[in-house]
Amino acid sequence: MCGRSYAEPMLLLGIDLGTSGTKAVIVDERSRVVASATREHPVNTPRPGWSEQDPEEWWRSTIAAVRAALASPSVRARDVGAIGLSGQMHGLVMLGAGGEILRPCILWNDQRSAPQCERIERELGVERVVELTGNRMLPGFMAPKILWCREHEPQLERRAATHLLPKDWLRYRMSGVPATEVSDASGTALFDCGKRCWSAEMLTALRIARTTLPECAESPVVTAQLAGNVASELGLAPGIPIVGGAGDQAAAAIGAGIVREGRVSVNIGTSGVVFAACDAWRPAPRGELHAFCHAVPERWHVMGVMLSAGGSLRWYRDTIARIEAADAYDRLATEASTIVPGADGLTFLPYLTGERCPHSNPNARGAFVGLSTAHSRAHLTRAVFEGITFGLRDNLDLARSLGVTASTVELSGGGGRSAFWRQLCADVFQTPVAAARGDEGGGFGVALLAGVGAGVWKSVDAAVDAAATSPSDVTLPQCAKAYDLPYARFRALYADLSGAFERSAVAQQT
Repeated sequence: MCGRSYAEPMLLLGIDLGTSGTKAVIVDERSRVVASATREHPVNTPRPGWSEQDPEEWWRSTIAAVRAALASPSVRARDVGAIGLSGQMHGLVMLGAGGEILRPCILWNDQRSAPQCERIERELGVERVVELTGNRMLPGFMAPKILWCREHEPQLERRAATHLLPKDWLRYRMSGVPATEVSDASGTALFDCGKRCWSAEMLTALRIARTTLPECAESPVVTAQLAGNVASELGLAPGIPIVGGAGDQAAAAIGAGIVREGRVSVNIGTSGVVFAACDAWRPAPRGELHAFCHAVPERWHVMGVMLSAGGSLRWYRDTIARIEAADAYDRLATEASTIVPGADGLTFLPYLTGERCPHSNPNARGAFVGLSTAHSRAHLTRAVFEGITFGLRDNLDLARSLGVTASTVELSGGGGRSAFWRQLCADVFQTPVAAARGDEGGGFGVALLAGVGAGVWKSVDAAVDAAATSPSDVTLPQCAKAYDLPYARFRALYADLSGAFERSAVAQQT
């Protein structure tokens, strides 16, 4: 392949297209990360509740990240033998008949298609939507975005020949092949996750042509080869195989070893994700949690996603705390640690950009409740940490209600690096918490999938076992009972304020 001898050691390239940047991770055949690099790209917010990106910005950050990783002295570009793709899920990239981008990508956290979701669930029924796809119809998903474009940008939607997810547009840009894989397709609201194929009934109901969607493979399967006209831009040889890859959360789970029943992870990034691997198809009755195909053939996962986890803390840092130092989050954690559990009756609701799980409500908003002159900024800081963690527990408890068990919850993302937040999670979850090994995220996971597709490992299980992704630094609960009342207060406040959220949304529209 490309003049490369199979006797030579193979390097595996994982590309993770995130919301704020693209990360390239290079892994060797012993599953060791030998190089990585990240390059940023911008997010555009043309209107409140809207979130868009120009796919060409993704391509620029991808080229820069891959080239930076390849520049490592421990890497020879000619040894890269397979590529895996990961990325932010749910986004809609619309292409014309010639492959041209018709409009900016509508991202996962965009809320504009809430009316389309409401209409679909009203016409089909929530139970039927969940029965067909395993999930509620949510504004973040691709299907309602297509309907929004049909209603508001009909001249563009009529020209749309292909609808792609973000990472799959990267594949198309790299190979000219429109393809996807089961874990990312699961988050379109057009996919029968139980049967692992596009839902003909849902496509018919929404009048979306099957021909506008790509072929769908299992995640470790080779779907394309790197085209010669773009290989030089990346600094790679042409013809390198590209496997299906995975959506960001399934990819991160592969990298963390969350592939078998009984392993549960919580990732605190911009969003917050509770992820549990399942050996059988196990949807929530009314779609309160996502039920998706895993990136492991014939396995699934349930997943709870809160939209503003670390995003809430970043907002607080920038707008209220106004700390610009490199160690800003460490300073905030230290400040929060000076306040007792429950923040002396102050509660923060972390619904700054609406909410997905367990409350499917794009109109939900953030709030501090119980604020008095007795509270200091440190109380607000503590309340923000606690509110985010309570939101994660909402989703963890839902997973437990489906029969998911875990002796330890594996914590990754920014929260996993904070001793204060690990202890808070252990107490609120009432379960030991461990820091997940490694911090390369989805890029590492899809590099392992690339190795399976290239024959380095026989299966995803074998790749994960070779990576020795056992958790470390176990933190035990110390004062779990201290959070019983604060958590109950948090749970009650959503119901108490839901009417106010709706009235506020109406006021903003008039």
